[in-house]
Amino acid sequence: MPQRAILLVRISDDREGEGLGVGRQEADGRTHADRIGWGIAEVIVENDTSAFKRRKVRLSDGSSALRVVRPGLRRSLELLASGDRDGLLAYDLDRYTRDPRDLEDLIDLVEQQRVPVTSVTGSLRLDSDADITMARVMVAVANKSSRDTSRRVARKHEQLAEQGKPGGGGARRFGYERDGITVKKGEADAIKKMAEMVMGGASYYDIANYLNANGPMPVSAERWRERSVQSILTGPRIAGLRVFRGEVVGPAVWPAIIEREAWDELQTAIANHMGHRRRGALTFKRWLNGLLFCGLCDTALVGWSGEYWCATPKGGCGRISIDDELAEAEVERQLLEYLTNPIVLGRLRDTVSESATASVRADVASDEQQLKELAGMWARRELTFAEYQEARAIIAARLEESKSLATSALPGIVRPLLADPAGKWKGLQARDRREVAKAIIPGYTVAPSKKGKKVFDPDRLVLRE
Repeated sequence: MPQRAILLVRISDDREGEGLGVGRQEADGRTHADRIGWGIAEVIVENDTSAFKRRKVRLSDGSSALRVVRPGLRRSLELLASGDRDGLLAYDLDRYTRDPRDLEDLIDLVEQQRVPVTSVTGSLRLDSDADITMARVMVAVANKSSRDTSRRVARKHEQLAEQGKPGGGGARRFGYERDGITVKKGEADAIKKMAEMVMGGASYYDIANYLNANGPMPVSAERWRERSVQSILTGPRIAGLRVFRGEVVGPAVWPAIIEREAWDELQTAIANHMGHRRRGALTFKRWLNGLLFCGLCDTALVGWSGEYWCATPKGGCGRISIDDELAEAEVERQLLEYLTNPIVLGRLRDTVSESATASVRADVASDEQQLKELAGMWARRELTFAEYQEARAIIAARLEESKSLATSALPGIVRPLLADPAGKWKGLQARDRREVAKAIIPGYTVAPSKKGKKVFDPDRLVLRE
């Protein structure tokens, strides 16, 4: 009877936004576990996670493929395969998976390691050939049901686009009320001001700074960025146009904030002078690339539209992101705090001092020479083989330690900082900052943000070991 089992709970669409659906599944799952005598050691939660939708990901061999991205499910399989967990309990078979590939991975695990699996509803059973066949049929049926739903939803959105109506769902659009049709006056005035500033020669950076100082703030972000300004001003929605699959399909039912003719002039002005006016357009900006890793699937985060994101086009799960400027500011603070610590600074200076380096190199050269002399003595029969082996082991161990000290010195990019860490850091280009960071820290794991918390939380940056 499993006493270290996993309880996996999942819901595709958390409309309540509070995880209540998975909460109910967990409560029912624990009750069922008590009834059948199972012990639950871990609950894996996949809230607002589809078991059907596929994304383009990069495989280990470098090729691309469409896959259902389920970090929680993958983790459950790894824990069961390693023996860290001894059973799997889900609410229902279709809560566990609607993808035949994921089911086959579970079947392989059950057949190879005899891992017991079950569900609250009794639909997840893999105890016999008949159970496995039925599970395959049920998942195939569930997969077709999801495909049918996806097709109907796509057709519905196509029809709404033809009628010029909003598609619904997602965050409220800046400039309009929740219904997507009624103009929100204060935000509409801000959009007109943004357009006026562009026509006057201002950059996206200038506009973002103006809005951050004067408001109103964006719908779902802490502050304005160049990309969000660009997205609103170049979006056909503010001209009363309906877009479907990236193309304008006709007039919309909502009123324009900027009339079509004026919007066309705005696009011309943007095309003519905004591209080369964007601040830092030709510089390397995001210096934490390669140092941040997803707290769910451990994929390296990449700079993406004002944040570091576990990018799905790069094979990530797409569920972890963090503000790029605030993350960089926090890592910078930690690095400088470390480098300006008197004790740390003293040790680093000793490590890279010329005298220390020269001493280590001299020790390496001396030991290598002694090994050659020792080999010659054995060849001339001045030593027995046992004596040669014993002496060589002692010298080789000392040589290995010396070489380790020689290679542990900090890269040259770090050395100039030791004289004045804070001052020298300010003068570094972004690319050099990354090299310094890589030389000092192993990177950070970015933990998921707390539900509903929009402010930046530095505790999400967990130093890797």
